[in-house]
Amino acid sequence: MKHFIKISTLAIISLSNFASAEDFYQKTKGYRVEPEPDPQSYVRNLSKTQFEQFRDVEWLDVGLDFRTRYEYRENDYRPSATEKTGFRENPDNLWLLRTRAYLGVKEILDPLRFAVEFEDARSYNGLYNRTEADVNEFEFIQGYAELYFDNVFGHNHPLSVRAGRQHLELLDRRLIGNNQFRNTTNNFEGFRVQLGKKQNSWHLDTFALKPVERLKYNFDQHDEDTWIYGGVFNLRQWSEFITIQPYFIGRKVNGDPTNINNTFRKADSDIYAPGLRVYGLFGASGFDFDADINKQFGRFGSLTGIRNRPVTYSQSLRQHDALAYSLELGYSFDHEWKPRVSAYYGFGTGDKSSADNINQRFDAFYGFNQPWSRNDYFSWDNLHAPKARLEFTPYKDVRIDTGYNAYWQESETGGWNRAGLRDTTGKSGSFLGHEFDIRMRHKLNPYVDWSVSYARFNPGEFTETVSAKTPGAQGTEASNFFYFEVNLNAFGDGKPKYD
Repeated sequence: MKHFIKISTLAIISLSNFASAEDFYQKTKGYRVEPEPDPQSYVRNLSKTQFEQFRDVEWLDVGLDFRTRYEYRENDYRPSATEKTGFRENPDNLWLLRTRAYLGVKEILDPLRFAVEFEDARSYNGLYNRTEADVNEFEFIQGYAELYFDNVFGHNHPLSVRAGRQHLELLDRRLIGNNQFRNTTNNFEGFRVQLGKKQNSWHLDTFALKPVERLKYNFDQHDEDTWIYGGVFNLRQWSEFITIQPYFIGRKVNGDPTNINNTFRKADSDIYAPGLRVYGLFGASGFDFDADINKQFGRFGSLTGIRNRPVTYSQSLRQHDALAYSLELGYSFDHEWKPRVSAYYGFGTGDKSSADNINQRFDAFYGFNQPWSRNDYFSWDNLHAPKARLEFTPYKDVRIDTGYNAYWQESETGGWNRAGLRDTTGKSGSFLGHEFDIRMRHKLNPYVDWSVSYARFNPGEFTETVSAKTPGAQGTEASNFFYFEVNLNAFGDGKPKYD
């Protein structure tokens, strides 16, 4: 009897440990499309930092992070703020500084939890006007309260309701991301409700949020006229190797075309975007994949200026009908350098004509553009984008990746938005250009990591032809982008010094 009780007790303990350690979450191997964890990767639980006197403080998450980056850009294809018909043709030497601090309280006051995050983003030595992509001084980018109810949907399957200012990364970050590479952060104000969590076999993540408009030197304000809403259902138990994510995202803009303030003048819009993402491994073969498809419909508004004194604007509403998909296939070799090769193809529709009743340009919402281009030249709209890439680790804590990308317009009349180039006649061709990039990242120690990167974009037929017709444009030269970046984390990688 004693042996039976002992065996039963051990079995119960083993089952309990298995249940508490249950984790179905698998990261994608896709290039730069794995969402940041929540809280972000620079945040540590205080009990797991190098400060041994706080080993019992498991209810507090802390983070303090500083990043500096030097950027050199030559023949930058993004239009400058001061020369809207041209490019940043003069070389730019820019220093970007970003400081972040995070404080989160959990468990000790359950079900009430809360978190605040501060960011100070600055730029120096730039030749062109500072933009909200680089500067956002003394700003709270997160400040929310959360009700967290554990075990509502079964063991370790919680319900959480979060309200306030927060940032968000979903799916493959191509539609909603906080833009980790950029100096400033995408964030929102509103509500996020999660049934379960990402470690569970199923997880429903829903949200209704207003985007925050970044103001370089003043406190940010949310956009009163815009809602971004939807949900992602994550199914992980269907397969040991595959994650399935059906999702829906919507954006509604209550326009105000008569507003005399240019900042607040906008058109009505109501876009619905259902989609499906599937990623994972082909068994234990070494092959992996990441696929996403999104169909958009609804209505799209645009404003047309009427040259009265003062200028007035009229609004036209068009049907919105767009499609985008992406597919990445990779293979990881069984070698000490851990090499992975991958092939990628991305597609997004572009508008055929601004004069008809249908807008076909895909709306990339608040997506992360680095998976498309190291130069940050492209997003998920009006393009065919094949890519080949190699990633490997030649030494411990040293990672290198390099790739070749090519870009064509899906619609020859749709234009290249991020460069401000368009030929409404469609006679300039579709080839935008091709890009080579290489990057090295090195984790020097638990508190310091650095990276260096170079990218070169060579213009194609469309870019050269349209640039030659555009007064002041210099889009016939190749552009070069080099950066050197250093990250400092006050709390290290979470491991005690003696580990």
